[in-house]
Amino acid sequence: MGGPRAVSCGNARRLEAVITAGRTPGLTRIVPFRPPVTARMPSDPPHRPIRSYVLRQGRITGAQTRALAGELPRFGIAVSAEPLDLDRVFGRPGPKVLEIGFGMGDTTATIAAAHPDVDYLGIEVHSPGVGSLLMRIATLGLGNVRVIQHDAVEVLERMVPAASLAGVHIFFPDPWPKKRHHKRRLIQPPFVALLASRMRPDAYLHVATDWEDYANRILEVLSAEPLLANTADGFAARPDYRPLTKFEQRGLRLGHRVWDLVFRRVAA
Repeated sequence: MGGPRAVSCGNARRLEAVITAGRTPGLTRIVPFRPPVTARMPSDPPHRPIRSYVLRQGRITGAQTRALAGELPRFGIAVSAEPLDLDRVFGRPGPKVLEIGFGMGDTTATIAAAHPDVDYLGIEVHSPGVGSLLMRIATLGLGNVRVIQHDAVEVLERMVPAASLAGVHIFFPDPWPKKRHHKRRLIQPPFVALLASRMRPDAYLHVATDWEDYANRILEVLSAEPLLANTADGFAARPDYRPLTKFEQRGLRLGHRVWDLVFRRVAA
């Protein structure tokens, strides 16, 4: 049973419905259902934890909607409370890299296309981004990318086996700049400890941010994790495998900075 498990409606994997407006031929409108991130896993606690994201009803294109309907059953992984057999999911053994919050998926697709011998598991909660990456997967014929549309913390806790990852990418997580919102930042000590437990020895964790205050906090948190060691003296140079996004290039031209951090998993 190689390849990903099909996404089922029973797992609350609800796609956006495309409804043809009654009086205007050819006009469509997108009616969003509650996204799958709100689906409860078995044995979920009754309280709602603090999330590092807010689900906003962004615009989703017809092409993205069609990709969700046509490609998610092929390349999506259903939410489950059971650990994944990642070799079985991808249909082969080999290194597995997790990307958390892949946005519109351009960087994910570019990296995966350049490294066909590596398998990439992307996690994202926003439907337009998931649909966009699925479009890139289909267009580029990428067989080494799979997608989970769910909360990353829950996926790590319940679906990613211990010591299974060769790498983790977290590119430009929401900085939550207001002090009262810092509790929503993804990079927190408990989350980093969870990440480290899912990384195999010598696996790498690569975080990039364009928010200086957050960069310094990330450096502090990662440096305090005993299972991680910095590969640089502070911040790292941007690795060649991480492409510059259009947004990043524009910011650099305006004098903005980007901070990369690359840590390695050490033996326990």
